[in-house]
Amino acid sequence: MKPQNALLSATGTTIFTVMSALAVQHGAINLGQGFPDYDGPEDVIEAAAAALKDGRNQYPPLTGVPELRRAVAEANRRFYGNEVDPDREVVVTSGATEAITASLMAVLNPGDECVLLEPLYDTYLPVVRLLGAVPCLVRLTPPKWELPRAELAAAFGPKTKAILLNTPMNPAGKVFTAAELAFIAELLERHDAYAICDEVYEHLTYDGWNHIPLMTLPGMRARCMRIGSAGKTFSLTGWKVGYVTCDASLQPNVAKAHQNLTFTTPPNLQRAVAVGLAKDDAYFAGLSGQLQARRDLLSEGLKALGFAVLPAQGSYFITADIRSIGFTGDDVAFCRTLTEEAKVTAIPVTAFYSGPDAPAHYARFAFCKNEAVLREALSRIGAWMAARTGAALARPA
Repeated sequence: MKPQNALLSATGTTIFTVMSALAVQHGAINLGQGFPDYDGPEDVIEAAAAALKDGRNQYPPLTGVPELRRAVAEANRRFYGNEVDPDREVVVTSGATEAITASLMAVLNPGDECVLLEPLYDTYLPVVRLLGAVPCLVRLTPPKWELPRAELAAAFGPKTKAILLNTPMNPAGKVFTAAELAFIAELLERHDAYAICDEVYEHLTYDGWNHIPLMTLPGMRARCMRIGSAGKTFSLTGWKVGYVTCDASLQPNVAKAHQNLTFTTPPNLQRAVAVGLAKDDAYFAGLSGQLQARRDLLSEGLKALGFAVLPAQGSYFITADIRSIGFTGDDVAFCRTLTEEAKVTAIPVTAFYSGPDAPAHYARFAFCKNEAVLREALSRIGAWMAARTGAALARPA
């Protein structure tokens, strides 16, 4: 048999699938994969159910049903003062991962360079490479995850076509500052490049941190493809409804990419998400407040057990340093041990890096779970630690 696609054959199964399967195998509490263990707003779910019976179940428009496109445009105006044409500047996609892929497809040609910031979501690199583009990686360093400006500037060059920017950032929980975004914007203008902006956690920020879309900065309107996720905003990750907001000059190519990936997204879910985006400010503030309380519960609980926990300004995740409890193996060994012995699953942070020299002593925990589940997870970890001496925590990589 002739060989199959070399890149896909060399790409492993996503770490989230691997660890979730391990969690099921061992009956572990899954704090690895970033999905809530509760449903989203009842009125949004009811709207989806009702929409199934309204006689509009055939192919919706390629770029999305008018109700959702208008809702996305209005959300841009309401939250960020960004005026958007719903007919010429919005594309609805089957999830944010497809939106990211479609946006990259819209601008990258083989041989183009795309700047990526590590740690990064694990689909970024394979998609860039599948398009024949060249990834240029710039690494942020814990615990503060500050933008390394000299290294970022050096990554831009004559072949740079785009940067893929994730803020709030997974897994770091970092919210990029106005000054950092201004520096990125200056590089994009200087090198005439685009930005694919993964902003799925836009409404999940804490401690007074506010999300600033790069698109809202001077000169960025025509360069940015801004990606949102109904799954994250409404705790309905299985719906896989995403949306791209971009300039009218970019929208046709994003739409053509979407056409060749999935073509459309279920119309009843689209109309329900439109209902969700119209919810009052109290919903969005409450979502952030509830998740901050869960973050604090898990973070303080891990600290009480002896973990050094990194700050998390946004997203679903906190990162803990496994060395702080005396574990001397790497993060993969830790997450497997924790799953098998403590019956709690986390994600090794090396999964978010491409190089062999990635920091191998951090684990990512998802806090988008019911409080009782988080308390039980902490109890299990505490019991596991109590059953072992400090020396026994050591495990070879």
